Amino acid sequence: MESKGNIIVTGGAGFIGSHTVVELIEEGYNPIIIDDFRNSEKFILDRLQEITGVKIIAYNFDCANQEKLQEVFEKHKPSGVIHFAADKAVGESVANPLKYYQNNLGSLVVILDTCIKNNVTNFVFSSSCTVYVEPEETPVKETTAMGYTASPYGYTKQVCERICQDTAYANPELKITLLRYFNPIGAHSSGLIGELPIGVPNNLVPYITQTAVGLREELTVHGNDYDTTDGTCIRDYIHVVDLANAHVKAIEAAKNSKEAVVIYNVGTGVGSTVLDVIQAFEKVNNLKLNYKIGPRREGDAVTVYANNEKVVSGLGWKPKFSLEDAMQHAWNWQQKLK
Repeated sequence: MESKGNIIVTGGAGFIGSHTVVELIEEGYNPIIIDDFRNSEKFILDRLQEITGVKIIAYNFDCANQEKLQEVFEKHKPSGVIHFAADKAVGESVANPLKYYQNNLGSLVVILDTCIKNNVTNFVFSSSCTVYVEPEETPVKETTAMGYTASPYGYTKQVCERICQDTAYANPELKITLLRYFNPIGAHSSGLIGELPIGVPNNLVPYITQTAVGLREELTVHGNDYDTTDGTCIRDYIHVVDLANAHVKAIEAAKNSKEAVVIYNVGTGVGSTVLDVIQAFEKVNNLKLNYKIGPRREGDAVTVYANNEKVVSGLGWKPKFSLEDAMQHAWNWQQKLK
């Protein structure tokens, strides 16, 4: 298969980035990873080669380093960029906001500037449904108003989107796609790549798998008295491979786009409760999870899930994997980590 071109993937050894690298290769692209491995592990590069059969080019540096970034652009002449690289822990961002403003905003400014200087016109940005904060409507549409976010992390996503929009409107040749993810879960079906949280997981599914494997004593469900079907919070859990595929679709669609900026919610369009996720894990893996009901957690929205009609029609994308698929794949990955 003739290559469709080089795509720079910043943060390409991370959870979503690594799965996107696989999808890019399967669709005929040549991904070039830039990652400083602050939130990822170098062994993932070997795993990517094992999955794809391709030795992937990877650079180890901070993508805010414009001099090194320029060297990579000059050498590989990318046709597009997918920008994942960012710090992403809500709690850490509250404790160390300057780190988040410097890294998340600074790296974006540098990489957009480098794209413009090198006539790279196809840019996909990794955003998040956290930009909506406590949405006034459910399911959440792309037009749903953003709210005030209490965390610097969430605010950096809002500001990064504005930086992307301002830059695209000032540079008409630049086409930017903003993908607002909901809750990525699961792992590659091979079990070779998956989510690698640093320290105690912030997300539900790695906490479930770590509890099941014995790394955590028990899982606490934060509240069961919400106005939902079973009293627990509702979220939109999307398989990471489906999410990765949306990035490839976005790269493809931008080639013929007439719009400077396109925004898509990327979710399943289905809300699942915390207990739905736990029960799916128990069912598909035939085991019982040690969990308890605890008090509500301050700041948790009750119900957040996507209206995904725009991404389905605009990118010709749709999720292929079920919640049970994701829980089986996540458990397979966790067991292989032992």
